[in-house]
Amino acid sequence: MKKYLSYIYVILSAVCWGFIGFSNRMLTEVGVSLGNRVFIRNFGTLVILTIVFALFHRQVFRIKLKHLPIFLCSGLLSILTLSLVYFQCQTMCSLSVAAVLLYLAPSFVVIFSAVLWKTPLTKRKLIALVVSLLGCVMVSGIIGGDMTASWAGIALGVLSGLCYASYTVFAHYGLAHYESYTMIYWTFLVAGLGSVFFADFETLPLAFSGTQGIVGVCGVVIVATVLPYIFYTKGLEGVESGRASIITNIEPVVETLVGVFVFKEALTVWTVLGMACVFGCVILLANGDKKCEEKPVKS
Repeated sequence: MKKYLSYIYVILSAVCWGFIGFSNRMLTEVGVSLGNRVFIRNFGTLVILTIVFALFHRQVFRIKLKHLPIFLCSGLLSILTLSLVYFQCQTMCSLSVAAVLLYLAPSFVVIFSAVLWKTPLTKRKLIALVVSLLGCVMVSGIIGGDMTASWAGIALGVLSGLCYASYTVFAHYGLAHYESYTMIYWTFLVAGLGSVFFADFETLPLAFSGTQGIVGVCGVVIVATVLPYIFYTKGLEGVESGRASIITNIEPVVETLVGVFVFKEALTVWTVLGMACVFGCVILLANGDKKCEEKPVKS
């Protein structure tokens, strides 16, 4: 039961992350700059986490100095750099293409896991990876020809995937010494303080000047950052990192559904097939823990 709860945490994280494009678009439409969007996301998350943990979980504030490099790397590379390159990618590509490029991350995680921790590269995992990536491509509109992208945007998207994957790597080492909440807090302490250097405080009030801006702020901070990182890091306590990363491919599906229902974007046959592929890979991985041991792929 605990194992399945961990899978539920990972799935919930992906659902929440699926609203980041919606929130980012809301802020962009009211004139909030890239630097301020990065600041709002990371510093806003830091403020909320500090208040919550100060009230209910004060032990997260204590770490050993020798472990600080783990949080510096996760904060600066996995969160701050990801915010910068992914938000910029979303302005240079369609939301669906940006999401698919971001979700090259599971491929990177599977490779990192095999190289760094000798995690078995199983047939089930490889099939799930291929099926989920194919599903993401279908959802994006790349196969149907309904896509918008530039080479610079594609490069930023690939870089965002690397940054996204790196959080799983650093979390692996952080969770070996601390509970999930400590990992989250110190990661966003670094990212939040680092984001101050990108903020334009003169134009920052634009984000709070109307209902749309406030909805965007709440969405990007609470729904698309605080909740998913808590869910995902909790999920990593019971789900192997490669599996967890593949399961988060649900996010492009959620982004697509948000586009369909909120922004009235078209729902094509390819989109439906892509969703089926992504959900199929989640079921494949979840059932893998219940059944017999998987055989590693021979090299």
